[in-house]
Amino acid sequence: MQCILLAAGYATRLRPLTDNMPKALLKLGDKTILEMVTDKIDEVPEVETIYIVTNEKFYKQFEDWAKNTYKGGKKVKVLNDHTTTNENRLGAIGDLKYVIDMEKVDDEILVMASDNIFGFPLTDFTERYKKTNADMICAHTIENKEDLHSMGVVELDADGKVISFEEKPENPKSDLGVPPFYLYKKDTLPLIDRYLEEGNNPDAPGHFVPWLKDQKPVYAYVFDAVRIDIGTPESYYDACDRLEKGILFEK
Repeated sequence: MQCILLAAGYATRLRPLTDNMPKALLKLGDKTILEMVTDKIDEVPEVETIYIVTNEKFYKQFEDWAKNTYKGGKKVKVLNDHTTTNENRLGAIGDLKYVIDMEKVDDEILVMASDNIFGFPLTDFTERYKKTNADMICAHTIENKEDLHSMGVVELDADGKVISFEEKPENPKSDLGVPPFYLYKKDTLPLIDRYLEEGNNPDAPGHFVPWLKDQKPVYAYVFDAVRIDIGTPESYYDACDRLEKGILFEK
């Protein structure tokens, strides 16, 4: 299994904090956000290499982090997608394809955003994936129903199979939100090419799921833990405050 961390955005909503710093390298206490994510990945024995895909602006900073800060046991490789602005970015699915093509990845992949921290063991997700033997997403109950309008929302059957998935729905069909954590089987990788060749949205990684579920079964691992998407100054400072109080992942 290979891991692809998506870190090629420009974090415009977090400016000025991210004028000269990628949000994944912002500090939470004595660790970067990225370290909190890779700490979880390090616990997954199946993962061989962590590929971090970023852009021209932040490439050297991620390279420096990989060489001088990362202390985990995985091989880490940073890839530059050579985009330079928010306007010419490849999008998350475009970046996914970029890594697969550049590194000739022909394996199962764990795909994650580099700016979401969470309070459950990633091994719970990978173990469920192995037992189900199918492409898998994560989902959890969203308490603030207004938040459902700005994320992917999923409906599941009794076995956890995805029966509907909408990105940023006006009228959510459930209260299960989908964070950017995905596990894809080796035979799903060519479908990413097909998805893009058909002219589908290359941006948010969740756009691939509703298309994929019409090609093959997709299941969800439903977790009951705090997950924090650090996308705005408010969410970042709230996470800093929660960490300082010792309640980062307490409900």
